[in-house]
Amino acid sequence: MATGRTKTRMPLADKVYHSLHARIVNGEYPANEKLPSEVQLSEEFGVSRPVLRAALEKLRDDGMVVSRQGAGSFVRAVANTVPLGFSKVETLADIQRCYEFRINLETEAAALAAERRNTELLGEIEKALDLLRAATGSLQHREDADFMFHSGIARASNNQYFEATFRALRDHVNVGMKLHGESLMNDGRKGLEEVLAEHTQIFEAIRDREPERARSGMRKHLEHSRDRLFGGGLLDLSLR
Repeated sequence: MATGRTKTRMPLADKVYHSLHARIVNGEYPANEKLPSEVQLSEEFGVSRPVLRAALEKLRDDGMVVSRQGAGSFVRAVANTVPLGFSKVETLADIQRCYEFRINLETEAAALAAERRNTELLGEIEKALDLLRAATGSLQHREDADFMFHSGIARASNNQYFEATFRALRDHVNVGMKLHGESLMNDGRKGLEEVLAEHTQIFEAIRDREPERARSGMRKHLEHSRDRLFGGGLLDLSLR
């Protein structure tokens, strides 16, 4: 789909750098753990060794990894790094605020995912959708598959800030998903099928590389989820 913009391709070394950076931030490569070998990473990303080394050099400059002679590259433990986090969900007002934040965060992540996703990440999103479809057929709601679907979209945005923020929100998102799932079970098949249709529309927009449709589909889904949970009556969060 033409957007009228001239796109400049990101250098391969930068793509690899951002992917590795996101994995370290998200804990996929924990502190003090050795990174996969250069051969493994080069094959995984489909790049040459010099390209990979340029990405690793940027990570070393950022203080994210350290090279140990003869042993490889290791994730550096930084004692004074403050992890991204949020206070616990304690009230219905907190759940409503979380939905507000997600609506702004995930609509843009979905649009970017439609522009940037690759075949592998599209497959992860589709796998989560298949799990949701199977659960709907059994009149069940799976919060784990729901989170997997939304998390996959954050990853497909190829922006580590979206991904890291969504992972930091995991406990908060799960509270809302659990309560939303319970409300769906009260509605029976109709509610479950409605939510499945919303997820399917988002997936299809990302698959078809239609950012605006992905953005509006995600907004509609999250607003409907919020309204189903709150019964259409939102709390007044005005400061007094």
